[in-house]
Amino acid sequence: MTTEDTPLLVADSWLVLDGSVRSLDRHVRRFTRSCLEIGAVTPEQLDGFWRETISVLPRTGAWFPRVELAGDPATLRLRIRPAPPRGEHVRVWVPDVPDHRRSPARKGPDLQSLTALRAEAEKHGAQEALLRTADGVVVEAASSSVLWWEDDVLCSPPEEIPALPGTTAGLVLDLAASLEVRTARRARHVDELAGREVWLLNALHGIRLVSELIGCDAAPGSGTRFTSWRERVERLRTPLDPPPSGL
Repeated sequence: MTTEDTPLLVADSWLVLDGSVRSLDRHVRRFTRSCLEIGAVTPEQLDGFWRETISVLPRTGAWFPRVELAGDPATLRLRIRPAPPRGEHVRVWVPDVPDHRRSPARKGPDLQSLTALRAEAEKHGAQEALLRTADGVVVEAASSSVLWWEDDVLCSPPEEIPALPGTTAGLVLDLAASLEVRTARRARHVDELAGREVWLLNALHGIRLVSELIGCDAAPGSGTRFTSWRERVERLRTPLDPPPSGL
């Protein structure tokens, strides 16, 4: 079995640009928490793994490393991959089937099926696919969290809906709180996003403005807040510590 074929138990990815990262602590916490919930590795093993991982990350160029817990017996591993192209705008396909993930709150087990869903979205002229509950409530996208604006309130899906805890969305919501911007958890169907400023957020792209919803009659609104918030988030990169000598 090749590395690509090995079933993933947990995975996490983030962007490294010339040795700078954003919210790496959030990725460490999310990956560590999921690994410990499975119980296949110890806190000591994870601590050593993260120390080694951070020490070997490239300090020049654009990279999109992925940490994984995979296999049987489960082992920790790092894959250092070139960063894919980044974008600021995104077209989103709205499938007519509900969210089918087995483990929506843990990144890893559903990556293969979500990759296939994004490939299907490309056939419809989109870069992403929207995930919804059986009764049509917006959850997130195949590889991104969803936020939107209702007047001056930055909104996110209801907390009780199983979803991946997005690192970039969490960062933006915390930033909103620090700026005293109102936030709310609201259950919305796609047609209720019509005319709204809608964002997709993930570690690779940061914030992207949804320019089109394909497969439904709703049209998203313009991005009056998008540029300023994207720039705020991009400025939150911090340099990695220098690697230990000899590595």
